[in-house]
Amino acid sequence: MYEFYQLLTIAGVFVYWLVIAGISIRVVAKRRSIGVSLAWLMIIYIVPLGGAFAYLLFGELNLGKKRALRAELMFKPYGEWFKKLYEYRQYRPHVASLYGQSISAICEKQVGIPALADNHLTLCSETYEILDQLIADIDQAKRTILLEFYIWHPGGRADDVANALIQSANRGVQIRLLLDAAGSRHFFKSHWPKQMKASGIQVISALEVSPFRMFFRRLDLRLHRKIVVIDNVIGYTGSMNLVDPKYFNQDAGVGQWIDVMVRITGPSVPVLNSIHAWDWEVETNQRFLPEPPTCLAHDDSEITDLVQVIPSGPGMREEVIHRVLLQSIYQAQKSIVITTPYFVPSDNLHMALVIAAQRNVQVDIIIPDKNDSIMVEWASRAFFSELLEAGVNIHRFKGGLLHTKSVVIDSNHCLIGTVNWDMRSLWLNFEVTLAVDNLEFTETLQQVQQGYLADADQICPIQWEKRSLANRTAERLFYLFSPLL
Repeated sequence: MYEFYQLLTIAGVFVYWLVIAGISIRVVAKRRSIGVSLAWLMIIYIVPLGGAFAYLLFGELNLGKKRALRAELMFKPYGEWFKKLYEYRQYRPHVASLYGQSISAICEKQVGIPALADNHLTLCSETYEILDQLIADIDQAKRTILLEFYIWHPGGRADDVANALIQSANRGVQIRLLLDAAGSRHFFKSHWPKQMKASGIQVISALEVSPFRMFFRRLDLRLHRKIVVIDNVIGYTGSMNLVDPKYFNQDAGVGQWIDVMVRITGPSVPVLNSIHAWDWEVETNQRFLPEPPTCLAHDDSEITDLVQVIPSGPGMREEVIHRVLLQSIYQAQKSIVITTPYFVPSDNLHMALVIAAQRNVQVDIIIPDKNDSIMVEWASRAFFSELLEAGVNIHRFKGGLLHTKSVVIDSNHCLIGTVNWDMRSLWLNFEVTLAVDNLEFTETLQQVQQGYLADADQICPIQWEKRSLANRTAERLFYLFSPLL
């Protein structure tokens, strides 16, 4: 009997070693950033079996067999739709700046989507202004309303949007609403889904979360896009979820969320429509590719905002938004202003910002003074010392949870959308960003950023170095897990 238990122990140790060795080899073979690989290896070895199990659940970009196969089959028809955009007169690469040309080149090769001219963009930076304008556009809709959000939280003006949708549906407008299952869980527990469906609105919960599904799909993949398309002629995207800040997350102690949205008319609206169609088809297997943009007569005076729509996420080409951010930083000559609620950059982005500051580019990063994620808050602080030493200016916004995701380069080019400066947005979530090559719009966004700066405290490098040993220890601890946040 003793020999049997001895053999059983040896077999158990061998199986454990085999599992750990096999997963470790897989982590290394994936050729991700060294920080991500080391973080996972640390978890695997420090937490026996539990770390290996966690890696199997969350370590790889597993969209699920059915969704992944569906996305693969969709590349050809959607690719053909995007190719047609190159035939339109709104495809005017020669009118783009050198910055715009390089960003478009990356996106054309990675996702096959060109930048298009003849758009008109309006930046909306006040929450109730955004909701009022959205309701007005919904009330004027004639054919279709398409919506896609990470969070829809009932209450206040968000309920007014819901009522406007129901009224539009009752007069024959086709409405498709796609919401992330985790982010919009309060919405799905409310009376609104049933009431909307009774009016003919299609309501779909994306990326359902359940213990059963964790064995077939990574559960923390989230639909983080914010898109509204009305009649294929008016579009919205930006950082704001479908919430009334006075009714949302009031117990978090971070103040009201501060957001912006971009209202778009022009040929980039059907491109946003196609992204909604992609997400809808991945989730439902129903195809609703939009009508292509209207081709205007050739007249250079009509060219307004040149817009590059950049979708990113599982099932699409990897690293597109990461490469766009890096290229934007590399090209900066005078200034970079970044706003983001969550700042846990990749090693490459971190180093790019350090080098930019060292070559005398003024770099300003604006983040919330109080964050709703303790882990992200502490991990974020771990990057400050090297950035401050290089000359980067870090500002803590005091007027609420600054949720705007924007980058302004040299005061004349900008990125704006749903992407946070963290690993989750860069590698995991379904996101969308606009690269705008238009001076007037960029100046408007810069004015909004300056308003944030006026309500922020700049971190003093000397005072920062005097922080306590306990704070330094917490920063280093959470920094070890930063590639996984």
